Amino acid sequence: MDVDDINTITVLGAGNMGHGIAEVAALAGYTVNLRDINEEFVQKGYDQIEWSLGKLAEKDRISEDDAEAALDRVSTFVDIGESVADADVVVEAVPEKMDIKKEVYEAIDDAAPDHTIFATNTSSLSITELSEVTDRAEQFCGMHFFNPPVRMQLVEVISGEHTSDETMDAIEALAETMDKTPVRVRKDSPGFIVNRILVPLMNEAAWMVHEETATVAEVDSTTKYGLGHPMGSFELADQVGIDVGVHVLEYLHEVLGDAYRPCPLLEQKVQEDNLGKKSGKGFYDYEDGEGVQIPTDEVREDVERRLLALMANEVAGLVANDVADPEAIDRAMKLGAGYPDGPAKITDEAGLDTLVETLDDLHEETGEERYVVVDYLRELAEDGEGFYGASDDDSGEEHEFETISIEHEGAVGHLVIDRPHQMNSISPELLDELSTAIDLLADDDEVRSILLTGAGDRAFSAGADVMGMASGGANPLKGIELSKKGQETFGKLAACDKPVVAGIDGYCLGGGMELATCADLRIASERSELGQPEHNLGLIPGWGGTQRLARIVGEGRAKEIIFTAERFDAETMERYGFLNDVVGNDELHEKALELAQSLAGGPPIAQAFTKQAMRKGWENQEAGLEIEAQAFGHLMTTDDLNEGIMAFASKRDPEFEGK
Repeated sequence: MDVDDINTITVLGAGNMGHGIAEVAALAGYTVNLRDINEEFVQKGYDQIEWSLGKLAEKDRISEDDAEAALDRVSTFVDIGESVADADVVVEAVPEKMDIKKEVYEAIDDAAPDHTIFATNTSSLSITELSEVTDRAEQFCGMHFFNPPVRMQLVEVISGEHTSDETMDAIEALAETMDKTPVRVRKDSPGFIVNRILVPLMNEAAWMVHEETATVAEVDSTTKYGLGHPMGSFELADQVGIDVGVHVLEYLHEVLGDAYRPCPLLEQKVQEDNLGKKSGKGFYDYEDGEGVQIPTDEVREDVERRLLALMANEVAGLVANDVADPEAIDRAMKLGAGYPDGPAKITDEAGLDTLVETLDDLHEETGEERYVVVDYLRELAEDGEGFYGASDDDSGEEHEFETISIEHEGAVGHLVIDRPHQMNSISPELLDELSTAIDLLADDDEVRSILLTGAGDRAFSAGADVMGMASGGANPLKGIELSKKGQETFGKLAACDKPVVAGIDGYCLGGGMELATCADLRIASERSELGQPEHNLGLIPGWGGTQRLARIVGEGRAKEIIFTAERFDAETMERYGFLNDVVGNDELHEKALELAQSLAGGPPIAQAFTKQAMRKGWENQEAGLEIEAQAFGHLMTTDDLNEGIMAFASKRDPEFEGK
């Protein structure tokens, strides 16, 4: 079946995942049949779709007309046979139990048309085993969405032993029509990619606390602020549901052996019905209003190394068994788990030889199977290679970027901040790559102007990668170095002789707004929100924001924007003089590119001299930038900054004490 032949999609199960998948399909223009076991359940799912579409329209993510049209495409069913009678694809999202799923497929196999593809949304169960209860195993695959499906970009597309290439191609293309990023899992393997890495890491975190090797605070401080993960290990377990993690571990243990034996600490939490956020209590207490409190300064290198070693072992197992290649694994973990970088890349940088030594020491000390080194990982370490091969730098080769991309659109060099899974936040690695990219575009005679945008439609850039910035604890020298690094990189863009246009769509906050100030002209979509929220963290804009913003909007407005730390809508920022134009949400790329193209057609020598002349009038900025960097470094040592970051991570208002 070709994706163009898919018109009707049936979603079985109207719970959180089911109604979310149905909404995504309806937004993509498909006719959707939503089915559950009784009218109450299916109506509740339908109501949730209506509510979610309303919220998207309210936030200008879609129009009111699009919301109504999507809802009109959804029909509800209780009779399972009727729900699949005209389906081209069936996506099953019933409870994660093998026997329940098998019963569903036995019920629909004869009722669905012969051409219908069956796709299970299972997060860990065997695709092959499920397919074998049907007479269409070659038309059966996994299509694993992540929660919530409307927001999460990743879809794991999983092949069973019998799945045809045609089926995989069709479902992968279907995910793309839904504006998702499919990652192909080539072989049916428990947990696939994301859960195969996340859940064992959660288990290892629990073992460390169970063995009294580390505390919950130390592990979560390390994972969140040391490794830069969006959540601490125990925070994530509480968010997902400890019982869900244990269920996956039990399945991994059953299929793969003792290396995945659930930690007794996790099993105890389930027995006590302390399942995490949904039950009011897990590793953190949500009933007393405190919720998650993770210290920024309890990062431990030994905890980090142990978790990285387990991660490397899982990656090696997936690659060696041809489940997925390192690139696919890294892409899946960044999109599905919010990792700042992929685990293959992270462990390469940590040194596979060091991580193998860590695993060997732990195995010798404990005898536990989870520390047995995968043969492929040991081979890579002994050969002095990483998952991405030997690290030799051939300066003649084209640059490959991880966090940005460069596209050439005629005479326009289009520079894209490409971390949509992290709201295009600015990390130290991104600063390095951005610096290189600006040099490349500045030296490229074919490029006459530069267009700067952010990937996706949620954020131009939501600011600095705060969690990454906080890792390593208070260090004024590190703060000064980080500030100067950003100042230097952003300064390159501001000093570039070629006209620079910033196309702003979505959030443009903090460091993202400081980057936008370096453009010559700025155009934004109506839904964009801009601001300098650094004072909410106890910081100041440290990448030139205290200097450039005042030059653009005037000192009074600049102080208003920085001191209030508020978000301002695009219309207001146009009135303040920061934006040159505000356009419709669907017009941003077209209008920004048109503006950049028009500047590319201008007189390059005159443009260069104009920018140089204007810059000469601002050369006294150097003293201000030095003060900014020194102040940024000093603020890295304050209790107020620690309070600001903890409040940001906990989504509460900070309580500054001037310390």
